[in-house]
Amino acid sequence: MNVQATLRKLEEMRLEGIFRAYKEVMETNVNKNFTTDELIAHLVQAEWDSRYNKRLKRLISGARFRYHSSFEEIDFTEKRNLDKNVMLRFNSCDWITKKQNVIITGPTGVGKSFISSALGHQACHYGFKVKYNSCTKLFDNLKIAKADGSYINEINKIAKIDLLILDDFGLKPLDGVQRLILLEIFEDRHGKRSTIITSQLPINKWFDIIAEPTIADAILDRLVHSSHRIELKGESLRKKYKNNE
Repeated sequence: MNVQATLRKLEEMRLEGIFRAYKEVMETNVNKNFTTDELIAHLVQAEWDSRYNKRLKRLISGARFRYHSSFEEIDFTEKRNLDKNVMLRFNSCDWITKKQNVIITGPTGVGKSFISSALGHQACHYGFKVKYNSCTKLFDNLKIAKADGSYINEINKIAKIDLLILDDFGLKPLDGVQRLILLEIFEDRHGKRSTIITSQLPINKWFDIIAEPTIADAILDRLVHSSHRIELKGESLRKKYKNNE
């Protein structure tokens, strides 16, 4: 079989990584420097890289992050009670494998959403399915889903997500429907999946937001005890960066 025939078959089988690598090898005559084992390893690695990159792109696109941030972009020079050593422990995503949660609290503008998005991006690199949600929009969408009959389907989708990011929790008190939705989300995920939740309010104020003591106890019991906490402080970085422009 000649080179062109091989390339056509690789293309038909959608082995894009091997196709590109094999074509490059044959066009540049680099194959003369490879042993048979090395050539096979090179082609397999090219295919693996191609599939990994396509999957990563799908995961990041599907997550719908608020910020396209990464670990490398987190600023540790600002005085906001952010410990670099603590953050680097999240780098391997072992906490997701262990079904643990992360709670990020602090005043507006200190980087809660940025950091949660960076943690989410890192999870995508490890192959985890991630979904970012604004709490307000999520609750509104699920209330609509209750009305149109799609609620069970939507809540089941949320239950299967490896890492759920709930941003800006507690901007306003929850009503009765929202309390039960939040309880159901954490009931489904407790000990099975990981969640990041960000809030301007410290955890001891969450009882007031949830408003119903029994449900608040149930929600916080499922969330807080298996969570890492990041308590940010300081002034708004958005304000600082705007003043430096």
